[in-house]
Amino acid sequence: MKDDVFIRGDVPMTKEEVRILTLDRLDLANANTFIDVGAGTGSICIEAGLRYPQLKVLAIEKNPEGIELIKQNSAKFAVTNLQIIEGVAPLDVNVQAVDAIFIGGSGGSLKNIIDWSYELLAPNGRLVLNFILLNNLMEAMDLLSAEKFKEIEVNQLQVSRLTKLGKGHYFKPNNPTFIISCKKGAV
Repeated sequence: MKDDVFIRGDVPMTKEEVRILTLDRLDLANANTFIDVGAGTGSICIEAGLRYPQLKVLAIEKNPEGIELIKQNSAKFAVTNLQIIEGVAPLDVNVQAVDAIFIGGSGGSLKNIIDWSYELLAPNGRLVLNFILLNNLMEAMDLLSAEKFKEIEVNQLQVSRLTKLGKGHYFKPNNPTFIISCKKGAV
């Protein structure tokens, strides 16, 4: 989905190219339950819900503006398999054996959210995390290794878009994004 189809506000949104790779790493084709932590505008959970109508999608968001944007985007695209949970992870989501979790925002509670994710994920469940700050990447790598996650893979994605400037054009860069993907190891 193109970025410009989403209703936007001042809430961060996972950009199109990053979203494509993130959804690929989540591998949701045969999944039953997916949680989007720090859902922002809902770009990840909305696209996941549209691509995979069999999927139960939970979007956790604390920002009232983000919650409203997720509601608006969900209505705009007629997503029927999305449940919005207002709050801060980790929290009780009343589900077991989650197939995939995406962490797009941690609010400074990365360790607690990774611990919570490990407990919720089914064996071989997938965890994908996106960061723009290098220190968050390094902290996550330490935590994931300690929590017995396996197949840890990290990609850095740098996207630039051709933009008009006067009579010419230049490539306007977006922030580089670190994408970590892994699976829950043996329990």
